[in-house]
Amino acid sequence: MDNKKDEILKRRSKLSPMQRELLEKRLRGEVNSHSQLKVIPRRSQTSPAPLSFAQQRLWFLHQLEPSSPHYSELACLRLTGALKIDALEQSLNDIVQRHEALRTTFEIVEEQAVQVIHPTITVALPVVELHLMSEAVRQAQIEQLTTEIAQKPFDLASGSLLRAMLLQTGLQEHVLLFAIHHIAVDGWSIGVLIRELVALYEAKSCEKTSPLPELPIQYADYAIWQRQWMQGELQKTQLSYWKQQLAGASTLALPTDRPRPPVQSFRGAVTCFKLSPTLTNTLRSLSNREGVTLFMTLLAAFQTLLYRYTGQEDICVGSPIANRNQTEIQGLIGFFVNTLVLRTCLSGNPSFLELLGGVRQVCIGAYANADIPFEQLVEELHQERNLNHTPLFQVMFALQEDTQKDLTLPGLTLSWLPIHSQTARFDLTLQVVDGEPELRGSLEYNTDLFNAETITRMAEHFRTMLSGIVANPQARLSDLPVLTAAQLHRQVVEWNDTSTNYPTDVCIHQLFEAQVERTPDAVAA
Repeated sequence: MDNKKDEILKRRSKLSPMQRELLEKRLRGEVNSHSQLKVIPRRSQTSPAPLSFAQQRLWFLHQLEPSSPHYSELACLRLTGALKIDALEQSLNDIVQRHEALRTTFEIVEEQAVQVIHPTITVALPVVELHLMSEAVRQAQIEQLTTEIAQKPFDLASGSLLRAMLLQTGLQEHVLLFAIHHIAVDGWSIGVLIRELVALYEAKSCEKTSPLPELPIQYADYAIWQRQWMQGELQKTQLSYWKQQLAGASTLALPTDRPRPPVQSFRGAVTCFKLSPTLTNTLRSLSNREGVTLFMTLLAAFQTLLYRYTGQEDICVGSPIANRNQTEIQGLIGFFVNTLVLRTCLSGNPSFLELLGGVRQVCIGAYANADIPFEQLVEELHQERNLNHTPLFQVMFALQEDTQKDLTLPGLTLSWLPIHSQTARFDLTLQVVDGEPELRGSLEYNTDLFNAETITRMAEHFRTMLSGIVANPQARLSDLPVLTAAQLHRQVVEWNDTSTNYPTDVCIHQLFEAQVERTPDAVAA
């Protein structure tokens, strides 16, 4: 009877499908965590305005490294068909005029950084003709120009926070590059920008008026509201939660290929991988069966991999949330994203299902207290600052919907192209795109710490572990497979194949003497 009662309680403690959906929406910032959220009003004066908490942190980091390209958000599109360049440039500038965040600079007024919104800013769209070059030369030029636009620093005190470039790679093919400072946009904003660009370009091509509705507020309105709202009992309650949740958190010590430099660098690269449709479907099935989200399952698996790599049982992983909790800001371009610190205890070598239950509770608690800006949290926790790693966590995990789908316009098709800034803001970032029919993953890593081969192996280990989890989710963490079949064969069979045919007509000391004669330098060393 007790066992049956425990099972009933266990089932009730799981998330229902509706709860799972709400949590996923909360993760994407599509629902409110607090019913007392009020409508964000328009500000009474145009400029200047205070910085949001997120902007304040990036502005401070920019003062430390004004020439740093680490906070550029990039986008790259291939445009195939008969392109009307004038219509494209006009559409881009209409978006800049429509969103104040793209025509904002940052100044010091009375010893405080403020947003200064300019009435107009014109963004140029230079066209670089590459279509007459050979294929090899053209590809080299594309890579060079992409690197240049990604690495060129922004001046936050003057000029535009958005740069664009159009590369003509064929008679009816172009590549459109964007670089925008993170202080003005986040990943969600890039999607807004492209959707509006498509809508405006289509209207201009057909000589129609803009189909876009007037924006209810601007980003500066949100910044003012955020500073007023994040006070009092709400701030006290959420800060109390995070102080308790992160008390005594330790630094993650991943084994690296090189010693960590005294000052953190941001040089980076990325390794991509895929999970098969079969593995993707079984991961979804496991999540549904256990009453958790796919995010929770992948996070638990990633933390298990980190545990196996480090031996640490207390692991903090950062994770971004869209933080667009009000309808007024759903269609705004701006820097809204917030970061949660998800801390999990893996002590006692639990089964994966037991760990998954703990990760579920951690995520629910984090989502319920997700309104505190990460910047405020870092300040309030008074952690000892260290220049060689980021505070609170060193590894990031994100699960995102596949929003980068081809778009079709009259006479024109837009398709997304992969682009990387060659920077890494953390030691390691695992990003998984939730697409059909398979999950697509990428590991962005700091190249001062890791070699490409190391990260490729890590991706293989993660994929192997996920296969082991869905095959036997009751397995203890230490029993889950990590090595691939080839790696296991090399370790167990090849490296243990030490048999040698020694001559039978000499003594063992003579064999040593012969070896010394062949390799005297090695013996001396």
